[in-house]
Amino acid sequence: MIPRTIFSPEHDLFRDTVRRFVAEEVVPHYAEWESAGEVPRDVWRAAGKIGLLCPMVPESDGGPGGDFLHGAVVTEEMARVGAVAPTFYLQNDIVAPYLVHHGTTAQKQRFLPGMASGEIVAAVGMSEPSGGSDLANLRTTARLDGDSYVVNGQKVFITGGHTADLLVLAVRTGEAPGAKGVSLLLVETDRPGYHRGRTLDKIGCKAQDTSELFFDDLRVSASNLLGESGRGFGVLMSELAQERLVQAVRAVSASEAALEWTIDYCADRDMYGGTLADMQNTRFVLAQLHADTMAQRAFVDRAMSLHVAGELDPVDAAAVKLTTTGLQGRVMDECLQLFGGWGYMTEYPIARAYVDARMTRVGGGSAEVMKHLIGRALFRGRTPERKAR
Repeated sequence: MIPRTIFSPEHDLFRDTVRRFVAEEVVPHYAEWESAGEVPRDVWRAAGKIGLLCPMVPESDGGPGGDFLHGAVVTEEMARVGAVAPTFYLQNDIVAPYLVHHGTTAQKQRFLPGMASGEIVAAVGMSEPSGGSDLANLRTTARLDGDSYVVNGQKVFITGGHTADLLVLAVRTGEAPGAKGVSLLLVETDRPGYHRGRTLDKIGCKAQDTSELFFDDLRVSASNLLGESGRGFGVLMSELAQERLVQAVRAVSASEAALEWTIDYCADRDMYGGTLADMQNTRFVLAQLHADTMAQRAFVDRAMSLHVAGELDPVDAAAVKLTTTGLQGRVMDECLQLFGGWGYMTEYPIARAYVDARMTRVGGGSAEVMKHLIGRALFRGRTPERKAR
């Protein structure tokens, strides 16, 4: 693999800490969490105690005072062992930035120290049964009534929805159509009117609790408005590049891990008087996957460098998510094939990684949405504007 140059010695020391934590606190218990469908809260507190949570939150806001690359290290080390839970990446790189970049001083003081310590677990409430990625047409409403918003509606596919203490909730606060009426609320999940539906039965990512949520005259303080009323869609768009980059970081790290598992397996697997690794087809398949993964690693590292410098274009973020998650699916499929029948057994990590990988082409914006964004950018200014059908 081409040497990586984006991490400092400080990041490397932090990686050692993360790797020990994952080996001691995640790997031995992961099968139990998959069976239970969720992760115990004490794991979050243990992670917070050693600075693994919300690393990019400034010290003045109750965080460790690191940067995006510290969060990337956590994401990479979790992906390296095939663990998609606990959803540290969601807390660290998706929810926390909403508060850091758009929250009031009071909101930051109220929520960020607890998120960094693991006492507060946060989630994002965006997708709806009728909308999916089309956030401009969401139907959950929040009506201002005195000093409170009254929320009614439903969300679905909410990662961490069953166990979260805090929800960044997308709602419609006005009569304006489309994106203009969207706002964001910080919702404490212990409020009357907040109802958790069933924990959804997924084909993969079993250790993540993914839920339906219902809001029935849920009252939220007006002071919990994140950003300005009716400007929530802009807030969402401003953070999407990082969300998509995080998906890419996970995808390429998972691909690298799967290749390592497969190379080790093929080197030891007896086959026709030799090993599976002696066969030309095995070497050709793995050589191609290695080359493709190495190219994507260089792409992701370059995207991370640009992001840290504040220069990552949202369309480029869509491109890196599209290509890395597509590659992840192919790597898992072809590596599982080389494991033969054992690859279909969940006792082997490649089997779990195969089904877990399918979500990455949907979560954080589907592959089709990424293609739409990229394709639209390619023709911007070259064709006359037409009303969308």
